Amino acid sequence: MALAACSSSSTADGGATADGGSDGGTVTVEHAQGSTEVPADPQRVVVLDFGALDTLDALGLDDQVVGVPQSSPVPDFLSDYKGEKYTDVGTLQEPDLEALARLDPDLVIVGFRSAAAYPELSKTFPTVDITFPYTSFLDSFGESAQILGQIFHKEDEVEAKLAEIDAKAAEVKTQGEAAGTGMVVSTSGGEVTMYGEDSRFGLIFTELGMTDAVQGVENTPHGEVVSFEAIRDANPDWLFVNDRDAAIGQGDAKPAEQVLDNELVAATTAWKQEQVVYLDPQRWYIAQHGLNNVAAMLDEVGQALAR
Repeated sequence: MALAACSSSSTADGGATADGGSDGGTVTVEHAQGSTEVPADPQRVVVLDFGALDTLDALGLDDQVVGVPQSSPVPDFLSDYKGEKYTDVGTLQEPDLEALARLDPDLVIVGFRSAAAYPELSKTFPTVDITFPYTSFLDSFGESAQILGQIFHKEDEVEAKLAEIDAKAAEVKTQGEAAGTGMVVSTSGGEVTMYGEDSRFGLIFTELGMTDAVQGVENTPHGEVVSFEAIRDANPDWLFVNDRDAAIGQGDAKPAEQVLDNELVAATTAWKQEQVVYLDPQRWYIAQHGLNNVAAMLDEVGQALAR
Protein backbone atom coordinates (compact mmCIF):
# COMPACT_ATOMS: atom_id res chain seq x y z
CA MET A 1 0.00 0.00 0.00
CA ALA A 2 1.48 3.32 -1.02
CA LEU A 3 1.50 6.00 1.64
CA ALA A 4 0.84 9.67 1.02
CA ALA A 5 0.82 12.74 3.22
CA CYS A 6 -1.94 15.34 3.08
CA SER A 7 -1.85 19.08 3.63
CA SER A 8 -1.90 20.56 7.13
CA SER A 9 -5.12 22.01 8.54
CA SER A 10 -5.50 25.77 8.58
CA THR A 11 -7.98 28.45 9.51
CA ALA A 12 -9.73 30.76 7.08
CA ASP A 13 -7.05 33.43 7.53
CA GLY A 14 -4.34 30.95 6.64
CA GLY A 15 -3.04 30.29 10.16
CA ALA A 16 -2.90 26.95 11.91
CA THR A 17 -5.91 25.63 13.78
CA ALA A 18 -6.00 26.36 17.48
CA ASP A 19 -5.58 22.81 18.72
CA GLY A 20 -2.50 20.65 18.32
CA GLY A 21 1.22 20.61 18.97
CA SER A 22 3.71 23.28 19.88
CA ASP A 23 2.68 25.62 17.05
CA GLY A 24 -1.05 25.07 17.55
CA GLY A 25 -1.61 23.39 14.19
CA THR A 26 -2.72 19.99 13.02
CA VAL A 27 -1.63 17.80 10.16
CA THR A 28 -3.79 15.21 8.44
CA VAL A 29 -1.87 12.25 7.08
CA GLU A 30 -2.84 9.17 5.14
CA HIS A 31 -1.09 6.05 6.33
CA ALA A 32 -1.30 2.27 6.18
CA GLN A 33 -4.55 2.08 8.15
CA GLY A 34 -6.39 5.22 7.16
CA SER A 35 -6.31 8.96 7.58
CA THR A 36 -5.52 10.65 10.89
CA GLU A 37 -5.42 14.24 12.10
CA VAL A 38 -2.53 14.70 14.47
CA PRO A 39 -0.95 17.68 16.25
CA ALA A 40 1.72 19.36 14.16
CA ASP A 41 5.17 18.91 15.67
CA PRO A 42 3.87 16.83 18.62
CA GLN A 43 5.85 17.08 21.84
CA ARG A 44 4.88 13.83 23.60
CA VAL A 45 5.42 10.92 21.25
CA VAL A 46 5.27 7.19 21.91
CA VAL A 47 7.11 5.19 19.25
CA LEU A 48 6.21 1.51 18.86
CA ASP A 49 8.49 0.77 15.90
CA PHE A 50 12.27 0.87 16.03
CA GLY A 51 12.63 1.89 12.39
CA ALA A 52 10.41 4.91 13.05
CA LEU A 53 12.42 5.63 16.21
CA ASP A 54 15.60 5.58 14.13
CA THR A 55 14.04 8.11 11.76
CA LEU A 56 13.04 10.43 14.61
CA ASP A 57 16.54 10.08 16.05
CA ALA A 58 18.07 10.93 12.66
CA LEU A 59 15.92 14.07 12.59
CA GLY A 60 17.04 15.17 16.07
CA LEU A 61 13.65 14.61 17.68
CA ASP A 62 14.77 12.52 20.65
CA ASP A 63 13.54 15.11 23.16
CA GLN A 64 10.00 14.73 21.85
CA VAL A 65 9.93 10.98 22.44
CA VAL A 66 8.47 9.98 25.83
CA GLY A 67 7.76 6.26 25.46
CA VAL A 68 9.57 3.31 23.86
CA PRO A 69 8.87 -0.47 24.00
CA GLN A 70 11.91 -1.24 26.14
CA SER A 71 10.56 -4.70 26.99
CA SER A 72 11.35 -5.67 23.39
CA PRO A 73 15.01 -5.97 22.35
CA VAL A 74 16.06 -2.37 21.71
CA PRO A 75 18.78 -2.26 19.01
CA ASP A 76 22.21 -1.29 20.28
CA PHE A 77 22.35 1.65 17.88
CA LEU A 78 19.28 3.05 19.69
CA SER A 79 20.61 2.27 23.17
CA ASP A 80 20.09 5.85 24.33
CA TYR A 81 16.37 5.07 24.40
CA LYS A 82 16.81 2.32 27.02
CA GLY A 83 17.35 4.82 29.82
CA GLU A 84 15.04 6.19 32.48
CA LYS A 85 14.41 9.28 30.37
CA TYR A 86 11.97 7.20 28.32
CA THR A 87 9.03 5.28 29.76
CA ASP A 88 8.83 1.57 28.99
CA VAL A 89 5.52 1.03 27.17
CA GLY A 90 5.67 -2.76 26.90
CA THR A 91 6.65 -4.70 23.81
CA LEU A 92 6.20 -4.13 20.10
CA GLN A 93 3.56 -6.84 19.91
CA GLU A 94 1.85 -6.00 23.22
CA PRO A 95 1.96 -2.31 24.14
CA ASP A 96 1.25 -1.49 27.79
CA LEU A 97 -2.01 0.44 27.51
CA GLU A 98 -1.89 1.58 31.12
CA ALA A 99 1.60 3.02 30.66
CA LEU A 100 0.43 4.81 27.52
CA ALA A 101 -2.58 6.24 29.36
CA ARG A 102 -0.33 7.63 32.08
CA LEU A 103 1.89 9.28 29.47
CA ASP A 104 -1.11 10.71 27.58
CA PRO A 105 0.89 11.15 24.35
CA ASP A 106 -0.21 13.53 21.61
CA LEU A 107 1.02 11.03 18.99
CA VAL A 108 1.54 7.26 18.89
CA ILE A 109 3.51 5.76 16.00
CA VAL A 110 2.99 2.08 15.17
CA GLY A 111 4.41 -0.05 12.39
CA PHE A 112 4.99 -3.64 11.31
CA ARG A 113 5.05 -5.71 14.55
CA SER A 114 2.94 -3.18 16.46
CA ALA A 115 0.49 -2.43 13.62
CA ALA A 116 -2.13 -4.81 15.02
CA ALA A 117 -2.51 -2.48 18.03
CA TYR A 118 -3.64 0.43 15.83
CA PRO A 119 -7.43 -0.09 16.14
CA GLU A 120 -7.27 -0.07 19.95
CA LEU A 121 -4.72 2.72 20.29
CA SER A 122 -6.45 4.98 17.79
CA LYS A 123 -9.58 5.00 19.95
CA THR A 124 -7.71 7.05 22.54
CA PHE A 125 -4.66 8.64 20.94
CA PRO A 126 -3.81 10.19 17.56
CA THR A 127 -2.09 7.20 15.97
CA VAL A 128 -0.39 6.63 12.63
CA ASP A 129 0.81 3.37 11.11
CA ILE A 130 4.02 3.74 9.11
CA THR A 131 4.04 0.14 7.86
CA PHE A 132 4.94 -0.11 4.18
CA PRO A 133 5.23 -2.97 1.66
CA TYR A 134 8.64 -4.55 1.17
CA THR A 135 8.21 -4.49 -2.60
CA SER A 136 9.64 -1.30 -4.12
CA PHE A 137 11.38 -0.93 -0.77
CA LEU A 138 13.11 2.40 -1.22
CA ASP A 139 10.08 4.19 -2.68
CA SER A 140 7.74 2.79 -0.03
CA PHE A 141 10.16 3.51 2.79
CA GLY A 142 10.62 7.04 1.46
CA GLU A 143 6.89 7.70 1.48
CA SER A 144 6.67 6.40 5.03
CA ALA A 145 9.53 8.61 6.19
CA GLN A 146 7.94 11.61 4.49
CA ILE A 147 4.83 11.19 6.65
CA LEU A 148 6.97 11.68 9.75
CA GLY A 149 8.77 14.56 8.08
CA GLN A 150 5.49 16.35 7.50
CA ILE A 151 4.17 15.75 10.99
CA PHE A 152 7.33 17.19 12.56
CA HIS A 153 7.97 19.94 10.00
CA LYS A 154 11.13 18.14 8.83
CA GLU A 155 10.24 17.65 5.16
CA ASP A 156 13.48 19.14 3.82
CA GLU A 157 15.65 17.10 6.18
CA VAL A 158 13.86 13.91 5.19
CA GLU A 159 14.22 14.66 1.48
CA ALA A 160 17.93 15.32 1.90
CA LYS A 161 18.53 12.05 3.73
CA LEU A 162 16.44 10.10 1.22
CA ALA A 163 18.51 11.57 -1.61
CA GLU A 164 21.67 10.35 0.12
CA ILE A 165 20.14 6.89 0.51
CA ASP A 166 19.13 6.76 -3.16
CA ALA A 167 22.64 7.72 -4.23
CA LYS A 168 24.17 5.11 -1.96
CA ALA A 169 21.76 2.43 -3.24
CA ALA A 170 22.69 3.24 -6.83
CA GLU A 171 26.37 2.70 -6.04
CA VAL A 172 25.73 -0.61 -4.29
CA LYS A 173 23.43 -1.74 -7.12
CA THR A 174 26.30 -1.44 -9.57
CA GLN A 175 28.30 -3.79 -7.35
CA GLY A 176 25.37 -6.16 -6.89
CA GLU A 177 24.67 -6.50 -10.60
CA ALA A 178 28.25 -7.64 -11.14
CA ALA A 179 28.38 -9.97 -8.12
CA GLY A 180 26.39 -12.91 -9.47
CA THR A 181 23.70 -14.80 -7.57
CA GLY A 182 22.72 -14.32 -3.97
CA MET A 183 20.70 -16.15 -1.36
CA VAL A 184 19.31 -14.80 1.92
CA VAL A 185 18.82 -17.22 4.79
CA SER A 186 17.93 -16.89 8.45
CA THR A 187 18.72 -19.25 11.29
CA SER A 188 16.59 -19.77 14.40
CA GLY A 189 16.57 -22.68 16.82
CA GLY A 190 18.82 -24.63 14.47
CA GLU A 191 16.34 -24.29 11.58
CA VAL A 192 17.19 -22.47 8.37
CA THR A 193 14.73 -20.48 6.27
CA MET A 194 15.24 -18.50 3.08
CA TYR A 195 13.85 -15.19 1.90
CA GLY A 196 13.09 -13.94 -1.60
CA GLU A 197 12.41 -10.73 -3.46
CA ASP A 198 9.09 -9.93 -1.73
CA SER A 199 10.44 -10.33 1.80
CA ARG A 200 11.88 -8.01 4.42
CA PHE A 201 15.31 -8.78 2.95
CA GLY A 202 14.12 -8.44 -0.63
CA LEU A 203 15.84 -5.12 -1.29
CA ILE A 204 19.09 -7.07 -1.67
CA PHE A 205 17.59 -8.32 -4.93
CA THR A 206 15.13 -5.62 -5.98
CA GLU A 207 17.18 -2.54 -5.06
CA LEU A 208 20.79 -3.68 -4.82
CA GLY A 209 21.12 -5.68 -8.01
CA MET A 210 21.78 -9.21 -6.76
CA THR A 211 20.23 -12.05 -8.78
CA ASP A 212 18.15 -14.35 -6.58
CA ALA A 213 19.62 -17.85 -6.69
CA VAL A 214 16.19 -19.32 -5.94
CA GLN A 215 13.15 -17.91 -7.73
CA GLY A 216 9.62 -17.92 -6.34
CA VAL A 217 10.46 -18.13 -2.64
CA GLU A 218 7.30 -18.05 -0.53
CA ASN A 219 6.93 -14.75 1.33
CA THR A 220 6.20 -15.59 4.96
CA PRO A 221 7.19 -13.59 8.07
CA HIS A 222 9.95 -16.00 9.08
CA GLY A 223 10.88 -17.26 5.63
CA GLU A 224 10.46 -20.52 3.75
CA VAL A 225 12.13 -23.55 5.36
CA VAL A 226 15.12 -24.68 3.34
CA SER A 227 17.40 -27.71 3.68
CA PHE A 228 21.17 -27.68 3.55
CA GLU A 229 20.90 -29.81 0.41
CA ALA A 230 18.79 -27.11 -1.23
CA ILE A 231 21.37 -24.48 -0.33
CA ARG A 232 24.08 -26.63 -1.88
CA ASP A 233 22.02 -27.19 -5.03
CA ALA A 234 21.20 -23.48 -5.39
CA ASN A 235 24.96 -22.81 -5.14
CA PRO A 236 24.77 -19.03 -4.59
CA ASP A 237 27.79 -16.87 -5.27
CA TRP A 238 26.91 -14.88 -2.15
CA LEU A 239 25.11 -15.99 0.99
CA PHE A 240 23.52 -13.33 3.21
CA VAL A 241 22.72 -14.59 6.69
CA ASN A 242 20.40 -13.27 9.40
CA ASP A 243 20.81 -14.75 12.88
CA ARG A 244 17.28 -14.39 14.29
CA ASP A 245 18.22 -15.85 17.67
CA ALA A 246 20.88 -13.18 18.09
CA ALA A 247 18.39 -10.52 17.04
CA ILE A 248 15.82 -11.43 19.68
CA GLY A 249 18.32 -12.10 22.45
CA GLN A 250 18.37 -15.90 22.51
CA GLY A 251 21.92 -16.00 23.81
CA ASP A 252 21.95 -19.74 24.48
CA ALA A 253 21.05 -20.65 20.88
CA LYS A 254 23.60 -21.96 18.39
CA PRO A 255 25.05 -19.06 16.36
CA ALA A 256 24.32 -18.91 12.64
CA GLU A 257 28.00 -19.50 11.86
CA GLN A 258 27.83 -22.88 13.59
CA VAL A 259 24.45 -23.84 12.13
CA LEU A 260 25.73 -23.33 8.59
CA ASP A 261 29.16 -24.88 9.14
CA ASN A 262 28.65 -28.22 7.41
CA GLU A 263 29.89 -29.98 4.29
CA LEU A 264 26.73 -29.22 2.27
CA VAL A 265 26.88 -25.45 2.71
CA ALA A 266 30.67 -25.63 2.39
CA ALA A 267 30.20 -26.96 -1.15
CA THR A 268 28.73 -23.65 -2.35
CA THR A 269 30.68 -20.99 -4.20
CA ALA A 270 29.73 -18.50 -1.49
CA TRP A 271 31.41 -20.58 1.21
CA LYS A 272 34.45 -21.50 -0.88
CA GLN A 273 35.06 -17.89 -1.89
CA GLU A 274 34.42 -16.58 1.66
CA GLN A 275 31.41 -14.66 0.38
CA VAL A 276 29.13 -15.36 3.34
CA VAL A 277 27.83 -12.10 4.81
CA TYR A 278 26.43 -12.15 8.34
CA LEU A 279 24.01 -9.24 8.33
CA ASP A 280 23.49 -7.16 11.45
CA PRO A 281 20.21 -8.71 12.66
CA GLN A 282 19.31 -5.72 14.80
CA ARG A 283 19.32 -3.52 11.71
CA TRP A 284 17.83 -5.92 9.16
CA TYR A 285 15.43 -7.96 11.29
CA ILE A 286 14.48 -5.83 14.31
CA ALA A 287 14.48 -2.25 13.00
CA GLN A 288 14.07 -3.02 9.27
CA HIS A 289 14.03 0.64 8.21
CA GLY A 290 14.83 4.17 9.44
CA LEU A 291 16.74 7.04 7.85
CA ASN A 292 20.04 6.27 9.56
CA ASN A 293 19.46 2.53 9.64
CA VAL A 294 18.73 2.03 5.94
CA ALA A 295 21.91 3.94 5.08
CA ALA A 296 23.83 1.59 7.39
CA MET A 297 22.16 -1.47 5.83
CA LEU A 298 23.23 -0.35 2.37
CA ASP A 299 26.75 0.30 3.62
CA GLU A 300 26.90 -3.19 5.08
CA VAL A 301 26.08 -4.82 1.74
CA GLY A 302 28.27 -2.44 -0.23
CA GLN A 303 31.30 -3.02 1.98
CA ALA A 304 30.82 -6.80 1.78
CA LEU A 305 30.62 -6.78 -2.02
CA ALA A 306 33.69 -4.56 -2.24
CA ARG A 307 35.92 -7.05 -0.43
